[in-house]
Amino acid sequence: MPAWFSSLILHLGILVGLTLIVVSEQHQQLTLILLSDSQSYDDPLADSQEFATSEMPQDEIGSSSSGGSSDAAMLVSPSLALPPASPSRNEIEDVPHITQPTEVQDEIRLATGARFAETLVIKGAAGAGATGTSGAVDRITQEILLSLEERRTLVVWFFDQSGSLERQRGEILERFGRIYEELGVIEAAGNPAFKKHENKPLLTSIVAFGENVSFLIPKPTDDIAAITSAVSGLKTDSSGIERTFHAVHQAASRFRQFRTQEPRRNVLFVIFTDEAGDDEAELDSAVAICRRHAIPVYCVGVPAPFGRREANIKYVDPDPKYDQSVQWIGVRQGPESYLPELVKIGSIDSEEPMDSGFGPYSLTRLCYETGGVFFAVHPNRDERREVSRRETAVLSAQLSFFFDPQIMLNYRPDYVSIKEYQKLLTENKARRALVEAAEMSWLTPMERPQLLFPKVNDATLAALLSKAQHGAAVLEPHIARIHHVLKEGEVDRPRLTKPRWQAGYDLSMGRVLALKVRTEGYNAILAKAKQGMRFEDPKNDTWRLVPSEEVSVSSTLEAQAKAGKQYLERVVNEHPGTPWALLAKIELQQPFGWKWQEMYTGVNAPRQAAADNAGPPRDDKAQKIPRPQRREPPKL
Repeated sequence: MPAWFSSLILHLGILVGLTLIVVSEQHQQLTLILLSDSQSYDDPLADSQEFATSEMPQDEIGSSSSGGSSDAAMLVSPSLALPPASPSRNEIEDVPHITQPTEVQDEIRLATGARFAETLVIKGAAGAGATGTSGAVDRITQEILLSLEERRTLVVWFFDQSGSLERQRGEILERFGRIYEELGVIEAAGNPAFKKHENKPLLTSIVAFGENVSFLIPKPTDDIAAITSAVSGLKTDSSGIERTFHAVHQAASRFRQFRTQEPRRNVLFVIFTDEAGDDEAELDSAVAICRRHAIPVYCVGVPAPFGRREANIKYVDPDPKYDQSVQWIGVRQGPESYLPELVKIGSIDSEEPMDSGFGPYSLTRLCYETGGVFFAVHPNRDERREVSRRETAVLSAQLSFFFDPQIMLNYRPDYVSIKEYQKLLTENKARRALVEAAEMSWLTPMERPQLLFPKVNDATLAALLSKAQHGAAVLEPHIARIHHVLKEGEVDRPRLTKPRWQAGYDLSMGRVLALKVRTEGYNAILAKAKQGMRFEDPKNDTWRLVPSEEVSVSSTLEAQAKAGKQYLERVVNEHPGTPWALLAKIELQQPFGWKWQEMYTGVNAPRQAAADNAGPPRDDKAQKIPRPQRREPPKL
């Protein structure tokens, strides 16, 4: 009996303990679910009189992540900086019951605008592709409604006054009236987003920026007539300067009272621009003040050209009295990353420009760091085919290829501070080598290498071969230096975890090796030819150099050609549907080696006398049709 009784007591104690554990876990799960529901969670600090914002700038700006599996700045995963007493991020992720409905996940994927709680730091979306401004504006209208569901809201609209945005401003103006018309209809229908606010739920201000910043509505208003009048009265700034980040900082300083004084409002900034901004030195301060006061920044902008600083804008004089021929004007719309992350092979004219999948780095980072969204708008966006220069819309950048935004999500640049970016480079030799090699500017192949070598005699042929070698000899040291830099980082290539860095390093190494093999192989095969070659057919008199899949002049070059193909094939296989894969395919279509072909050109045949009757004489007095006068395009 004592043993049986002791066993009973022991088992009852175990059952009671397990029951308490289950109850505790259920209570914890219920608490987490309530916290994750943005619709039912009321910020306890929202009405606190003791809450104050610090006016001191942050020491660092940017994601705290340095890469790896715990990337806190993932595009589709907002990073929550919770108080110390709250569960850690890993503890939250370990709870299997914390799931979002599919439609909510889609909303976060498109736009993770901050819900304006000062205790949260929420990352925004780095880019959303669109073919027109109207779709982006409709999406922003939805964000305004979501903000109004929480509290009264102030929306500040920023308009770029550059000449290149003139056509888009007309489209924006057409949509602008509809935005407020839709909001008015929604308000009249008794929508809860408006019904919960008694007085002026939505205020608006307009800011114009170019070389200077102008507050067209300095005191926010709900007067629709005043708002539309200010937008319609925008004038073009011919300076060609856009002080984008200065405008954002000034507006945040002016309107921060709406975030700190009662009755407090949400504040949203919306920027319309088609350039990268000329005052990037003020980016950090603009990000800091917007984050300090929880002001999300949305931008309706343009896609950055892949790996380029400038894009060519198609311009046609708007006045039909002048020459209507197309002119291409360089405008700053890139790059998409803080520093170049790809060795550029070929000349800037020969390399087809393409969409990077993201907006200009500085503007996109401003949106991303503040919890907004960057909308990359291009009227010719077509991910199914190549877009020709002729199809490019007027006042739009020429981009030949576009890519699926869902695929490009995994190739987001690192939107971090300069200090954190430098840390990324020092942590991995492959990253550092890639950036160092990319900063060595364009690596231009031999320009029109000589391929035909007529043989008048041995001396003239040798002279032709020596002259052709000169171009390769000049290029070889430059290629060797870049290859050496990349080779030093090869040891850390397996430690690269992010697809963007993997694709960038592999493509750069593959293309540099391909160029190295072609250039050195060209030089070597010409040197070998100077030792003497005989035609199989005695009638032939010319040697022709043609590309070949076989690299036979050197075992070292043969091994490098094999390695280059492996790098390029890995890019194609592991990163399909991206700019890196497209460039790798193009590179692989060009053979790495050279071979000789013989042919007859009649170089030694006697010259025929020119025909006496060379046709009717030219009439120099023939009348020419006068062309319209051509004038210089404005600064865009």
